[in-house]
Amino acid sequence: MDVRLWFDPICPFCWMTSKWLRLVAGQRDLAIEWRFISLRLVNAGVDYDAQFPPEYEAGHLAGLRGLRVAARTRKEHGVEALDRLQWAFGNHVFEREPVPDTAAARQEQGSDAFLERVLASAGLPAELVAAAGDTAWDEVVQAETDEALALTGRDVGTPIIQVDPPAGLAFFGPVISRMPTEEQAGELWDHAVGLARFPGFAELKRSLREQPQLPSFGVGTDQVGVTEDWHGGSRRQHR
Repeated sequence: MDVRLWFDPICPFCWMTSKWLRLVAGQRDLAIEWRFISLRLVNAGVDYDAQFPPEYEAGHLAGLRGLRVAARTRKEHGVEALDRLQWAFGNHVFEREPVPDTAAARQEQGSDAFLERVLASAGLPAELVAAAGDTAWDEVVQAETDEALALTGRDVGTPIIQVDPPAGLAFFGPVISRMPTEEQAGELWDHAVGLARFPGFAELKRSLREQPQLPSFGVGTDQVGVTEDWHGGSRRQHR
């Protein structure tokens, strides 16, 4: 079974879902194709100053800069290199010490120096970082963002998954805040796909979630916080 996952490297829920999907891949014989969705492009018409905390625009722009690098990586080095890069992004952004909720901290995650470290850990040449400031790559990222939203409708966020592409079902989520066990991982996959395959299924949602259980949030599995849902991202509510 082939599966597509659209990701923005700055979204913690994309990262959590991607880790889960990698775990499931070995259990359910899945071949994962990574595709791009930019929260900055999804929110292109949004007044950030009016609707989001100050660090959000910087964070979303950092994600777009990372996706430009990812698009060039895929074109010049192939899908296996993109797979390594997606993993490296998650480890550098989320599997690390807590990151302050400031525009400067988010901006740093899109800096050339940060992206060069991500590329190095993925075994990729530093020269790829030049794509980060090249808006020509936005055409690729925009096309795949539009592709994802055409499959689900626009009133969703990230991540988006499609089973049996290009004609198979697609859905937003599952949005998970912690990693399941190996046994739970396969069960969650079976339930999510089974539910989505029901022809009349429309939506199953709750807007209160626990804080993502990731080192960058300073939250362990014994420290539960609440995060507030929003269109296209991961608004955090301080505990």
